[in-house]
Amino acid sequence: MGGNKILGIVLLVVGLIMLYFGWQSSQSLGDQVAETFTGRFTDSTMWLLLLGAAAAVGGILLAVVRR
Repeated sequence: MGGNKILGIVLLVVGLIMLYFGWQSSQSLGDQVAETFTGRFTDSTMWLLLLGAAAAVGGILLAVVRR
């Protein structure tokens, strides 16, 4: 198993964990109230979701794509 594949798997796992915590945060009462009045989630929730998605996609690409 190459270094890129291991790094890709690690990034994928970290990305999925961040997405899970972002989703959990978006379901909290504070985020629901903020989303009701402002139409968007809090900054910390958005960062967790965006960075988690980016890490997961990057991890998949590193793990699957051969050079």
